[in-house]
Amino acid sequence: MTGDREDATSLASVVHAATDVASTRSRSAKTSRLAELLATLAPDEVVPTTGLLLGRPAQGRLGIGWRTALAAKDDPASSSSLTVLDVDRAFTVLAEAHGPGSTTLRAATLAELMHRATADEQDYLVRVLTGEMRTGALQGIVTDAAATASAVPLATVRRAAMLSGDLGTTIRAALTGEDLTGVGLRPGVPVSPMLASTAATPADAVAAVGAASVETKLDGARIQVHRVNGRVAVYTRSLADITDRVPEIVDAVAEFSHGNLVLDGETLALDESGAARPFQETMSRFGSDAAEARGTALTAWFFDVLCADGASLIDEPLRVRRRLLAEIVGDRMIRGIEVAGPDEAARATQFFDDAVAAGNEGVVVKGLESDYAAGRRGSHWIKVKPVYTYDLVVLAVERGSGRRTGQWSNLHLGARDPEGEFGEPGGFVMVGKTFKGLTDEILAWQTRYFPTIALDDGTDAEDGAPAHHVLWVRPETVVEVAIDGVQRSSRYPGGVALRFARVRRYRTDVVAKAASDADTIGALRGLLRE
Repeated sequence: MTGDREDATSLASVVHAATDVASTRSRSAKTSRLAELLATLAPDEVVPTTGLLLGRPAQGRLGIGWRTALAAKDDPASSSSLTVLDVDRAFTVLAEAHGPGSTTLRAATLAELMHRATADEQDYLVRVLTGEMRTGALQGIVTDAAATASAVPLATVRRAAMLSGDLGTTIRAALTGEDLTGVGLRPGVPVSPMLASTAATPADAVAAVGAASVETKLDGARIQVHRVNGRVAVYTRSLADITDRVPEIVDAVAEFSHGNLVLDGETLALDESGAARPFQETMSRFGSDAAEARGTALTAWFFDVLCADGASLIDEPLRVRRRLLAEIVGDRMIRGIEVAGPDEAARATQFFDDAVAAGNEGVVVKGLESDYAAGRRGSHWIKVKPVYTYDLVVLAVERGSGRRTGQWSNLHLGARDPEGEFGEPGGFVMVGKTFKGLTDEILAWQTRYFPTIALDDGTDAEDGAPAHHVLWVRPETVVEVAIDGVQRSSRYPGGVALRFARVRRYRTDVVAKAASDADTIGALRGLLRE
């Protein structure tokens, strides 16, 4: 891990920038700090630095879990010597090592990396390696910073990043003076998908977008499918290539008309009767090879077309794209209705009610005159889902990181077990964790309060977490949590896990509730779809 030039960018400079970003709420301050870092980078440092900031190495998944990463932590170096390129080379070894001797090589590479890292660098590397980054350096802010550092219009940088599907490469091009205006959609090159904001009701969503397509939101996995000269490729929301794992989708799209295509859609695993299997079974298919994949059927539905006959459609209104999509995919088009505007909000509401009753997640309301804003979460697509609230009990808290360093943050949540199925009758069984919805005031209160009801000092941590990382507390504090539903899980003994849990309020003071009145594991199981 040597041989960098004398002015090479240090890992420490990235860690310091990420720490500064995490310590402020100001988007402009975050952008300015990251722009300052990006402006100093050499061309070959841009892509690996972008990966480090986002916690997404350019090499992809490195196969390092918490236990392995923590076990590799050595006595930290007293001074910083690692460069960004040192880390990048080590990550490449970890990603590419296969076959005989690879275990030894990976262990040695990781050990050397940690041996040369300072304490702060070790902590940062562990979070990058394990996918646990919470620095606040989100993709949109890094994109804004790239525009600032390169003096290229923000809209140009954003569009190029979205259409190339590669933010690091786009930033390098911007910083080296390449012309980004010619970057366009190309079949065969996956692009960042358009994202939806949220609304409380279908009526609210229709009021926001006007004339709209109201479409069923399936409980599946987002896919983007490209067909180029007859060859079909399938990508996940994160642009991972899963073509070999989904042969039935490849076969279906191979039969569609209109030449070279780019389609946006959703896929679900189906049982023998054609009913949708639980979401996690769909996700498990993405980890299977083609031979295993044949055992569980996947079916794809499509809701947008970005390219047909080789021509880009992303600047065409949705109204036009939907008509063409219907011609291409036929009955594989996601079910929806069109409404003229707020005067027809009642129709949108009825469609939503019917979709939820049929076991779907909800609806997505899309402006019929909107273009396809790849990679953006804008106001033209709005998802509406039912929200469930449950009163659960806090079993433990975890130490925060980034801006929450020094505070007790992530909550371990338990449901009441009245029958003693998982222990003593009236006890609690863990069903998930969350750090969402915690305001500064709540965090400050938690940090003061939970040590007063602690069962131990957190040295018996679970999941390989560091000593003192988890503080177990008396199960007596009730918190109201909003969730989008539950899914089957083998991780927790109750067999269910919360989906998108976020804190609404603690049930103390005038809204106090006793732990003995918390919701039960049976109530949560009732949300499972048969």
